[in-house]
Amino acid sequence: MSTVALETRITPLEPVELDAATIAKLPASNVDVIPPLHPQWQSLDLREVLSRPAAFVSVSQSNSLYKPGGVQYSEGHAYRGSLEATVRSAKAARQASNFVSFNWVGFSVFRDQYPQTVFDAAQYDHWTGHIDATPEQIAWDDALVDELAELVEPSDKQLKETALQTAFVGTDLPGTLARKKVEVVVFTGIHLDWCVEGNARAARDHGLLPIIIGDATGTHDPADEAAAFRRINNFFAPVISSAQFEELLRR
Repeated sequence: MSTVALETRITPLEPVELDAATIAKLPASNVDVIPPLHPQWQSLDLREVLSRPAAFVSVSQSNSLYKPGGVQYSEGHAYRGSLEATVRSAKAARQASNFVSFNWVGFSVFRDQYPQTVFDAAQYDHWTGHIDATPEQIAWDDALVDELAELVEPSDKQLKETALQTAFVGTDLPGTLARKKVEVVVFTGIHLDWCVEGNARAARDHGLLPIIIGDATGTHDPADEAAAFRRINNFFAPVISSAQFEELLRR
C-alpha cells in the first residue's frame, strides 16, 4: 500500500469486510443459549425490580468490534446480533421514566499510555504491539459505534475503562450512580466473559442489582457464551433477553 493510503486511512487495520463463508458460520444471535433463570432468581419479581431507579450501561461497543478495519472486527460481532439487541434495549430503557442514568463505557485495546504492571505490558503488547496506528486511527477504533452514538443524549455519561475489566475502578461511575440513587444496573456490551462479567461482579459488590441483557452481549468466541451465561446466572446476576427486557418494562 502507498504511503498516502496509509496516512489517509482512518482505521487501524485495512477495512476489509468478513467473507461470506466466515459470516455464514457465525450465529445470528446467542439468544438460544441464554439459560433459564437460576432458581435463586425465580422468586424475584423482575418487573418490580426493573421499576426501581435504574441505569443503562453499554460496555465497549465501539468501532473496534463492529466496523471493518477495527482491531477486533474479525470476531464477527457485526453479524452476531448484539448491536441490534442493544439498540432495542437502549430505546426501551429510554422510554422508561425510572431509567435515570445512561452510561456509555469505552474500552481501548491500545494502552501504551496506561499505567502498567509487567502483566499489563505483556498483555497489551500482545493485543496491539504489532499495529502501527496513528492517534487518529486509535481514536476511531475507540469511538462508540454510530448506531449507539446516535442514541446518546447530552445528559448521558461517556467514559472509558482504565482497569482491565470494570468501570467501577478508576472512573466516577460509582459516584454517578450513587448521586442518582440508582439501584438497578442493566448491562449490554462486549465482552460478556470479561468486561460485562467483571462489571456485573463489581456492581454486586457495590450493593447494586445488575441485570445482563444476554443477546446484547457476546464473547470473543461464540462457543464460550453458554458457559459465561451459566456462570453469571448461577452466581452474580439474572441474564435475560432483550425481548424479555422490553416486555418487563411494559407497565
